[in-house]
Amino acid sequence: MSEVKYLPDWQEQITYGETGPQPSVLMVDDKIKVLMAGLQPGQRIPEHPEAASVYYFLTGSGWMIVNGERLRVTAGTTIIMPAGTARGLEAETQIAFLATRIA
Repeated sequence: MSEVKYLPDWQEQITYGETGPQPSVLMVDDKIKVLMAGLQPGQRIPEHPEAASVYYFLTGSGWMIVNGERLRVTAGTTIIMPAGTARGLEAETQIAFLATRIA
């Protein structure tokens, strides 16, 4: 069983890398992976298929590309995607998000 994690300040979990995201894995087991990550303005994550997931955007603005469709994301946006959905991310401003991947 995973340990309980209490994160009173999520911003302490975000690292902004010079070449792209540096995810902070908060929890992982055989069914779920929870992470936080950030992108600098202009950085992107190329579109790729992935497990079922939920993305919640904490700060910033940009575009999530979902099966080729560009969806505007800002702080508070939530996107829920079934397994196999191709997704990518483009940051306009510094952006931070919480992602949960479900096996």
